[in-house]
Amino acid sequence: MEKEKLQSFCKSLPSATHDYQVDWQADRYHIGGKMFAMFGGDGKGRPVITLKCELNRAEELREAYESIIPGYYMNKTHWNSVYMDSDLPFELYENLIRHSYDLVFEKLPKKVQKQIVENRD
Repeated sequence: MEKEKLQSFCKSLPSATHDYQVDWQADRYHIGGKMFAMFGGDGKGRPVITLKCELNRAEELREAYESIIPGYYMNKTHWNSVYMDSDLPFELYENLIRHSYDLVFEKLPKKVQKQIVENRD
């Protein structure tokens, strides 16, 4: 999967921000100051995107797809890493990114959520 295409999708989400974590050599995307996506490696040279995921769905995805593993360098219960050199369809990546974004947004304080929604309009 093309990293630039996935990063463009992350940037297109309302109020999404980007930074680069030098120590991890990772591009990170946030909503309300909380990370929802991280582009990096798996420690063995393979590129991954790491995304927050609802617990049951995370387990189902790991069982269904060989290229989806517990989140590298993250809480393995709530995060999945997806190998970007796999042949998964772009729509699945989009769906997983959106799911992560929505989960993080829902956990933000109501005041922050309201500010984000108001900025969308």
